[in-house]
Amino acid sequence: MRDTTPAVPVQGGRTRDGIGESTPRPDGIPKVTGEFTYASDLWHEDMLWGFTLRSPHAHARIRSVDVSEALATPGVHAVMTHDDLPAATRYGLEIQDTPVLADGVVRHHGEPVALVAADHPETARRAAAKIRVDYEELPVVTDEKSATAPGAPVLHPGRTDAHAAHVAHPNIVHRQPVVRGDVAAAKARADVVVTGEYEMGMQDQAFLGPESGLAVPAEDGGVDLCIATQWLHADLRQIAPVLGLPEDKVRMTLSGVGGAFGGREDLSMQAHACLLALRTGRPVKIVYNRFESFFGHVHRHPAKLAYEHGATRDGTLLYMTCRIVLDGGAYASSSPAVVGNAASLSAGPYEIPHVSVEALALYTNNPPCGAMRGFGAVQACFAYEAQMDRLAAALEMDPVEFRRRNAMSQGSVMPTGQVVDAPAPVAELLRRVKAMPLPPERQWESAGGAPDVRALPGGLSNTTHGEGVVRGIGYAVGIKNVGFSEGFDDYSTARVRLETAGGEAVATVHTAMAEVGQGGVTVHTQIARTELGVVRVVLHPADTRVGSAGSTSASRQTYVTGGAVRRACEKAREEVLERGRARFGTYHPAWATAELLLEDGKVVTDGGEVLADLADVLGDEAVEAEVEWRHRPTEPFDPHTGQGFGHVQYSFAAHRAVVEVDTELGLVKVVELACAQDVGKALNPLSVTGQIQGGTTQGLGLAVMEEIVVDPATAKVRNPSFTDYLIPTILDTPAIPVDILELADTHAPYGLRGVGEAPTLSSTPAVVAAVRQATGLALTRVPVRPEHLTGT
Repeated sequence: MRDTTPAVPVQGGRTRDGIGESTPRPDGIPKVTGEFTYASDLWHEDMLWGFTLRSPHAHARIRSVDVSEALATPGVHAVMTHDDLPAATRYGLEIQDTPVLADGVVRHHGEPVALVAADHPETARRAAAKIRVDYEELPVVTDEKSATAPGAPVLHPGRTDAHAAHVAHPNIVHRQPVVRGDVAAAKARADVVVTGEYEMGMQDQAFLGPESGLAVPAEDGGVDLCIATQWLHADLRQIAPVLGLPEDKVRMTLSGVGGAFGGREDLSMQAHACLLALRTGRPVKIVYNRFESFFGHVHRHPAKLAYEHGATRDGTLLYMTCRIVLDGGAYASSSPAVVGNAASLSAGPYEIPHVSVEALALYTNNPPCGAMRGFGAVQACFAYEAQMDRLAAALEMDPVEFRRRNAMSQGSVMPTGQVVDAPAPVAELLRRVKAMPLPPERQWESAGGAPDVRALPGGLSNTTHGEGVVRGIGYAVGIKNVGFSEGFDDYSTARVRLETAGGEAVATVHTAMAEVGQGGVTVHTQIARTELGVVRVVLHPADTRVGSAGSTSASRQTYVTGGAVRRACEKAREEVLERGRARFGTYHPAWATAELLLEDGKVVTDGGEVLADLADVLGDEAVEAEVEWRHRPTEPFDPHTGQGFGHVQYSFAAHRAVVEVDTELGLVKVVELACAQDVGKALNPLSVTGQIQGGTTQGLGLAVMEEIVVDPATAKVRNPSFTDYLIPTILDTPAIPVDILELADTHAPYGLRGVGEAPTLSSTPAVVAAVRQATGLALTRVPVRPEHLTGT
């Protein structure tokens, strides 16, 4: 279902497969048939294989490293440790605190200690096992109590980063309060007060394509790196100082990416492959196995959240207090920005006039955490939506009606003081998702025959025939920012070339956007067809030979890089029409007097009269335009009050979950996860639906199965494999009906709104709310496990 309102008008023309159409993905068939080339498929005839030796301890001092036996192994060409690094020894997205190789201390389980390059991957692995490292184990810091206790080990002594001045302890990465109104006065007027403590485990991005890349040394002393990443230029900015090279000597090209979800924003093996290639003078390929992958990228921050809400008897929210503690692990990654998101979005999509919030992230010896789909808003949404259900129960109100009564709308003021100046259809989304038809009950029953166990919780294992199975229904809604925030210079670069080839006009679009599955390769061609009126559009491979496109994260690429492509196309179109006026204006007065459009390879008037073929206007001389495009600026949050215009755009999604729970066995089957979401403008409706369904499925995984389990005594990961880390399969994924609204945001290109993250927020609390209704249990932690439902 789609409900549309007029979006920002399109100025280009009408050409098939333009914006608003469900244009097929150019990489869709190759991926389905197995013909798509991923980074792990890269090959060079004389390449070596790299392997990383990792720490078996979460916190230890390195007394010595002996690489002699590894170096003596036949087929080994190089072994490198921290002492062999040629230049900068640390890197980081925001804070340069992450060692390229362990610098005398390891701070988390799986930290890279040494590198090996050999002529066969198995040779490299066996040689790495021969490296002798003498460790002195140190006490581990695993939670807020152990991180901030008197005498606690300081994991990063001598901090000088910008956040250090605003924290009470050096093991706190960043702290952000948000204060608005008078909570104490509001609390005195509240008729109902509800408190709750909530916890979220560590979720992994679980992308199927492992970290991989190929580094090739160049004759000019530089290096060419083909890599699966989310942000080519951020990688470049961090890698070049490590190699001791200027950025123009490090040339990066995007290779096929098998999923990302935030886990490829930080460096993994990029610098390691380049170091080995420059050391050996040979191309070096590194491909992580699944075990390495769990240690090779950041994860979603585990969180502990304490909330208190107060409301009047008629169901009006008065105040909220909350404290959010995120475990950032051993290194900062993007924890400061995640804290800012968690704090500023902690109240959810509700009007609450009085708030007091504290959000912080810790340094611990747990695995490093950083970006993952939802970026701090997921943790907050799970807690505040549980609070909404508890408030509704205390007030004996329908949980959807209670939410609608307090829902924000256009013109509402966020706890940060920012006015929501675009559509915020929270109440309408809730109304729509509740109005969707419910799936039939007891679907496992069949007339006159045995039950269809496939429709039961755990049914494929034939664990039940329906005894003790109870249905539950739950609702949730969330708010997510779009784009980079807090004053970050968020821009993208696009280069568009229009020329004649084979007798027709062809457009080439060149950006550094990382295509990680989100569909930018489709949308950017749709924009070019729409704005330039051409049928053929060629996408230049993404690389660092064009300016930065920023990260494929924060639901920003269609907005920001799409905006850059649109503006570059507009400039090229203006030049083409000016050229046409100069060449043909004397022959037809419409060139000077009419509004001109480009449609289906022709120049036409707004009345539909064809003036010329676009190829004839171009002739043998191409038109090229390059732009840097920025959205409206944001500003940092005040470090003491959290006030400020911190986010450029907000997105909203609501879910209704229908579950069936076997209360005796503690098994959950999610029958349906319906979603309603405002997308501003669906540039590619089929792709939008896919993004919503994908984000919903990740939220389902977090609700009932996904967690990296870390031993609280040793900070070691217990389940670094897809055998023990569970993700939803097609058999776990329910029907996901989607209702798309298109309420234009006039600040955005075409009125669009970022899509990919919002459904990840509300799907998790909706599923848990449904399980609560089915069981009557409080369920304050995710993922919900069988033992939480049975008490065993």
